[in-house]
Amino acid sequence: MYAHIQLGAGDLDRMAAFYDAVLRPLGLARVTPLDRIGAAGVVWQKPGHRWPQFVIHRPFDGQPATTANGSQVSFLVGTRQAVDSAWATALALGAADAGRPGLRPRYAPDFYAAYCHDPEGHKLCFVHTG
Repeated sequence: MYAHIQLGAGDLDRMAAFYDAVLRPLGLARVTPLDRIGAAGVVWQKPGHRWPQFVIHRPFDGQPATTANGSQVSFLVGTRQAVDSAWATALALGAADAGRPGLRPRYAPDFYAAYCHDPEGHKLCFVHTG
């Protein structure tokens, strides 16, 4: 199990609004007010749980935020409808399509997923199995 996943972001206001909408159907809520961003960055978590967390932050080295080729953040969601909703919400908010919702039997017979790149280029996957 991971503690947190952190992505670099250049425009924290835009990216926070994007992830507020996209992560809401997944049961994650932002716990960091934008006027109080500290060393931990902007954090989302399930209500009542400290871990795991999803985080965006300006890079610590002061350089521009970039994406990593071959990297992906995958969110496990409870239903196929939640996959569809998260993907559609992401696209409506400026994400780029990287794979429509559907079964991906090359991974597993019940692997239902959708893919996109967030507004700053990070690859995201929303997946339901079972």
